[in-house]
Amino acid sequence: MGLTLAEKIIKNHLVTGEMVKGTDIGIRIDQTLTQDATGTMAYLEFEAMGIDRVRTERSVAYIDHNTLQTGFENADDHRFIQTVCKKHGIWFSRPGNGICHQVHLERFGIPGKTLIGSDSHTPTGGGIGMLAIGAGGLDVAVAMGGGEYYITMPKIVNVELQGELQENVSAKDIILEVLRIMSVKGGVGKIIEYTGEGIKTLSVPQRATITNMGAELGATTSIFPSDENTLEFLKAQDRADAYTELKADDDAVYDEHIVINLSELAPLAACPHSPDAVKSVEELAGMKVDQVCIGSCTNSSYADLMKVAHILKGKTVADGVSLAIAPGSKQVLNMLAQNGALSDLIDAGARILESACGPCIGMGQSPNSKGVSLRTFNRNFLGRSGTKDAEIYLVSPEVAAVSALTGVMTDPREYADGYKVDMPEHFLINDNMVIEPASVDEMDKVEVLRGPNIKEFPKTSAMVQDISASCSLKVDDNITTDHIMPAGAKILPLRSNIPAISEHCFTVCDTKFPTRAKALGSSIIVGGSNYGQGSSREHAALAPLYLGVKAVLVKSFARIHRANLINAGILPLEFADENDYNNIDLGDNLYIENIRDQIAAGNGITIINKTKNVEINTKCALTERQKDIILAGGLLNYTMMK
Repeated sequence: MGLTLAEKIIKNHLVTGEMVKGTDIGIRIDQTLTQDATGTMAYLEFEAMGIDRVRTERSVAYIDHNTLQTGFENADDHRFIQTVCKKHGIWFSRPGNGICHQVHLERFGIPGKTLIGSDSHTPTGGGIGMLAIGAGGLDVAVAMGGGEYYITMPKIVNVELQGELQENVSAKDIILEVLRIMSVKGGVGKIIEYTGEGIKTLSVPQRATITNMGAELGATTSIFPSDENTLEFLKAQDRADAYTELKADDDAVYDEHIVINLSELAPLAACPHSPDAVKSVEELAGMKVDQVCIGSCTNSSYADLMKVAHILKGKTVADGVSLAIAPGSKQVLNMLAQNGALSDLIDAGARILESACGPCIGMGQSPNSKGVSLRTFNRNFLGRSGTKDAEIYLVSPEVAAVSALTGVMTDPREYADGYKVDMPEHFLINDNMVIEPASVDEMDKVEVLRGPNIKEFPKTSAMVQDISASCSLKVDDNITTDHIMPAGAKILPLRSNIPAISEHCFTVCDTKFPTRAKALGSSIIVGGSNYGQGSSREHAALAPLYLGVKAVLVKSFARIHRANLINAGILPLEFADENDYNNIDLGDNLYIENIRDQIAAGNGITIINKTKNVEINTKCALTERQKDIILAGGLLNYTMMK
């Protein structure tokens, strides 16, 4: 029986465990990446481990999220990260160089290598055949120190692509179709592997769009083969020596099989407020549009923006529509400037933003109240844009550009004219905005600079024997990390200051939660299914930790957030019977006895609701390693004890 591509890479990097579905495995990590919204905490954690220099083949820190500098905080974080990188052997991509996933794909990604990043859209690297996984900052810190990365051995889903896309139907429509089929929780515990004749028609940037948004499925990662299209891309980046042909065995066995005929796909849109609320653009045609934003790590490549420039050339954005465009990297922006496409965008009335995440992470360009915004991004969670009552739709660059001209949601196939963007034979190569780390001989001379907003990693302690706590919050299904720890220009600068950022924890759901949780001292949060979907931000675990949350009891968890809770020493519990969700209300007194013994026994955890005099059975599926982490009070304590 042959192996899938993902299984081959896992086998080549396996350190601990066996490749048995559903069991715990530890894999060797070749590369790591961080960004500035999560990086400061990751590097504080790395420093706390007392390791002098990273032990990966390549670790890169990117400045791309917190680039709006309305105070000293973001600039101080950037300076801190740069000096940590210089001292500890990490490459540093300066602000303005581009979005981490776009730049890493261009300049550092290598087929067949493993990559984890403190950003949930790290699976973008699967577009060139990497096993690229989003993780919490502490997991990344451990990997930088040479430790393996632990995951549950996933199932492998084969998405077979047939046929070829129609003109003005794009890779974004492929992943939206996958989301329509599988849903935002359909990929949990799975790797999505793309095969079929249709993949030969997709360039690396198109593939990267698909693997990028695989994060919205809840999947561990997504991956394409490394083939002649991969080689063409790497050659154009002067990196042909990084190429390796990689594909699944002909007799590989998959756990699920989905077939999509590309020739039958039509332009799609994800409607508010979930990436899987997918409808055809044809159904939505004629809806008035107030704002269009083009960019993000999903759709800001050279090919994407060349297509947009072609659509806009010689025309003017509709009256009443604000169009903002953010190229994904300095490379893309420079190439658009040199070939005249940037002028076409500006002439049409586009507002050109810096090469950064910008509005995708809530950093500027909030739409008007009750506004309809079409975005080529990957998430449209409630309030993420900065305008809580805005209606955010996720669309392709083609839909976005044509709709910006008409002022209403428009099917771009009506404007097909045969134009095709060819992959450049040679990209513009200039890595002057990437700073190399100091040599081993010079590293001790580097001083790490810390601003006053940078606080230490929250201290944790070993798990207690008994917990007596109130239910401090009860929430519904599909709670995202944006609900738990909001993004945006006002809050993101506090990412290196857990005490300050905790004041905003869950305020999207309940403005009184931080005050109530602090007053209680110890508490338990209760939630529905797919709790913690979305970003990899470990702040969604660290802020509750700081506020005294001891356990989270839900119907089901999203993968990364559950791992982050364990890393923080917070007990992740699931209802054995989902109907028991109705047996707990806000303020109920909850009691867990002999926790350490119950964890060690591995038979689940029993909670007594003293208010209602009800016994609630929960599942607590922890591996032996995870048990030790929880009992130690979190991954940092566990790592330092080893």
